[in-house]
Amino acid sequence: GVIVVSGDDRKTSLIEVNCETDFVAKNDDFIKFVKELSDINNDCGSDLEKLTKAQMVNNKTVEDNLVALIAKIGEKITIGRLQTIQISNCKNFIYQHSIIKDNVSKLAVVVSLETNEKNEKIDIFGKQLSMHIAASNPLALNSNDINKEIIIKEQELIAEELKNSGKPEEIAKKISLGKINKFKEENSLMTQFWVMEPKKKVTDILSEMNISDLKIKNFVRLKIGE
Repeated sequence: GVIVVSGDDRKTSLIEVNCETDFVAKNDDFIKFVKELSDINNDCGSDLEKLTKAQMVNNKTVEDNLVALIAKIGEKITIGRLQTIQISNCKNFIYQHSIIKDNVSKLAVVVSLETNEKNEKIDIFGKQLSMHIAASNPLALNSNDINKEIIIKEQELIAEELKNSGKPEEIAKKISLGKINKFKEENSLMTQFWVMEPKKKVTDILSEMNISDLKIKNFVRLKIGE
């Protein structure tokens, strides 16, 4: 499969298109289809219903073109996850990894920064931040934004691990709390260690930028197979 990114630094969309083999992911007809699909997805703001009914350059709908492409290629092709980031007063930064062609890749990140300032320092930070997200795979911006189900699952794993350790309940509770806090810290963007300077955290780098209104507002990271 592939992840395709379309749009500009104000409105950016990602779309995942799944296929069964890498051979198809590099096929010219497939690449042409997903690139046009991605542009339409950005226009539709990642509304799947609107997208499938939208008309493509050949005057046929996305749905009909998808059916025709599957028949031609002989492999199952499906539209997966899709998301659009458009926040007022924000600039989006994009990073793509394992690029197949142009804006078609195996992993893509979009991160949105809010500030009234415009300078090269912000642009460099935005680019580096998108690369950091690609490498460090944070689950959320802050620890309290992590999906509760993920936390519960992690707590269960820790409890299972400690159950067999033979430690007294009070101590086990303290260890469990410590482990879950560490998990939250390591999986929240703001408290992750900065990839370019691992002694510092993302929040430290943000402070050192010394731009009072600079905020990380949102991010999306899509990787094939995740």
